[in-house]
Amino acid sequence: MKINLKTLVTMALLATLWSCQENGTNQKSEPIIPDVELTAEEIANGVLTPEVLWKFGRIGSTQVSPDAQTILFTLTRYSMEANKGVTNIFTIPVVGGEPLELTTNETKGFSPQWRPDGAKIGFLSTRSGDTQLWEMNADGTNPIQITKIDGGISSFAYSPTGDRIMYTMNVQIEKTPKDLHPDMPKVNIRISDNMMYRHWNYWRDGSFRHIFVASYNDGQIGEAKDILEGEAWDSPMSPHFSDSDVAWSPCGKIIAYACKKFHGKDLAVSTNADIYLYHIEDNLTENITEGMMGYDQLPVFSPDGKQIAWQSMETPGYESDKHRLFLMNLETGQRKYVTKDFDQNADNITWGSCGKNLIFISGINATEQIYSVNIESNEIKKITDGWHNYTWFATAKGTLIAQKMTMSMATELFAINPQTGEEIQLTNINKHIYDNIKMGEVTQRWIKTTDGKQMLVWVVLPPNFDKNKQYPALLYCQGGPQSTVSQFFSYRWNIQMMAANGYVVVAPNRRGVPSFGQEWNAQISGDYSGQNIQDYLSAIDNVKQEPWVDENRLGAVGASYGGYSVYYLAGIHQNRFKAFIAHNGMFNFESFYASTEETFFPNHDFGGPYWDKDNKIAQRTYANSPHKLVQKWNTPIMVIVGENDFRIAYSEGLQAFNAAQLLGVPSRLLVFPDETHFVTKPQNSVVWQREFFGWLDKWLK
Repeated sequence: MKINLKTLVTMALLATLWSCQENGTNQKSEPIIPDVELTAEEIANGVLTPEVLWKFGRIGSTQVSPDAQTILFTLTRYSMEANKGVTNIFTIPVVGGEPLELTTNETKGFSPQWRPDGAKIGFLSTRSGDTQLWEMNADGTNPIQITKIDGGISSFAYSPTGDRIMYTMNVQIEKTPKDLHPDMPKVNIRISDNMMYRHWNYWRDGSFRHIFVASYNDGQIGEAKDILEGEAWDSPMSPHFSDSDVAWSPCGKIIAYACKKFHGKDLAVSTNADIYLYHIEDNLTENITEGMMGYDQLPVFSPDGKQIAWQSMETPGYESDKHRLFLMNLETGQRKYVTKDFDQNADNITWGSCGKNLIFISGINATEQIYSVNIESNEIKKITDGWHNYTWFATAKGTLIAQKMTMSMATELFAINPQTGEEIQLTNINKHIYDNIKMGEVTQRWIKTTDGKQMLVWVVLPPNFDKNKQYPALLYCQGGPQSTVSQFFSYRWNIQMMAANGYVVVAPNRRGVPSFGQEWNAQISGDYSGQNIQDYLSAIDNVKQEPWVDENRLGAVGASYGGYSVYYLAGIHQNRFKAFIAHNGMFNFESFYASTEETFFPNHDFGGPYWDKDNKIAQRTYANSPHKLVQKWNTPIMVIVGENDFRIAYSEGLQAFNAAQLLGVPSRLLVFPDETHFVTKPQNSVVWQREFFGWLDKWLK
């Protein structure tokens, strides 16, 4: 259930990918004219609204050219009328300048990559129907379709030597119900003999994501080989299918990939993903992380190809374990735990150009910064500092090109001096919005918890804040649970949107979030109803003492684990709050355990299954399920669910709403039939925001 920063950014871009895939099923889609300019009314209003939020341009896939002179990136914009988005490809010089648009709303394109010789740009497009690989000149001219693969492809990557290419696509491995019953061609049924029959937001249909490799010569692709032929598992791994799970060696003869090679129940209860090396010329595969029992992923070869680095978790079944940085000498097989003495995570791992250091992103005190580590001495240097999140970066001959966001700024591209940390902003995609829309002030405070520790809490003030007035306040309950309340800019749970609606927002980094050391992060497991709940109350009790907060107009809101937090607080808050909103939260721990697909999550965080009566940690968890406190509910609550959410089944929310109704508690239910754990479609999102603030305003204003 945890969503780390990398995953959060990935999911923020998935709406674009899903839209492209939906449009790419055998039919060409009509051109989309996105909404960009603000209306006179929006400018006069001067604060963030749901409609304005969907006019932000969203920077996505980014890559630096082989000569380190030009940046390639995608930009997604949305049309409220069409209820979908369009992604186009741009370039901009590494030294800055005006972005050049290479594809248009009519032609579209996504997932671009430089060809190793820099002469062409490969990209995916649905302009001919299915998602296929195309190439164009570096200035966007002369686009040519390269693949015509039945069903389309999902991703691709050129080999560094330019003589091979790999791509991924779904391959039917298991028989479908129609295969089993060929005389019933109109049958509509799902049949399963094992677990993991659905994952996050899709049902298993017997197909799996596989990696194909083929020869390549100036736009001509040879016969492709499925390197996972006949195997019933995914690489890139489900449910996110990240390109970072797969990497080329510099010599172009080896493909490293991450994979969980398990079926059914074993897949549901295990996090044991391994790194495999596929040797193209020998058609051999070797597991280089055998015996390492947690997640192993994000492989990256050294510039000389003699070493490989990757991210590793130690504990099997614990998806939020420390993200360790490991290194292997491929000639000797010797492994090295590079960040052993570093009490932080290592994400987005990249080699420095000289091959003597590794650069990565790590969370520190609810921000995401860039670090460098010397692979010989293990000495770690912090490159950047400040209230921001760096979410991606690449090296460019002495410079780092990075994506950066804050609570007040959507993702933009920056150039960073790796020696000094000095940065230069390269893009300003949403300047027309920032020039006319005022953001609330973001402040930081450290609050003493009930067990005597210090907790960082973001307090965001409404735009045009007046300290002589009193404002209603919202306690923001974070999901995950092991996800930092960092300097993130969300297109769903947007802190600035809450402030723009006249609320002081209190966002605590309670027990269980990363970036404050592993002890702080791990404490929440097996203690959901314990210290982190007290941390929430410590945060709101501290801020409500401010003269500009009306302590009689407090609300609590949250999604996923935050939704559980709201349900639990509703039973123990002692009349602190006057309104609640819970989105896709766990309400009944027993039914959640029996319906979620990644069983490893409750096995670790709950302590085990509810039927294990001798397990004291598990039995304490289930004894404190929110549904067992529902008789104490007395505060208006809105419940929101997505019917395609398979992490936390939408029936959890139905149970909560039904209980509130039967108890006579004022309540409202929002059900999104075509949404998942998130609300991503433009019109659904706007209605979500309207209902969200309509409910809060009704009870808090």
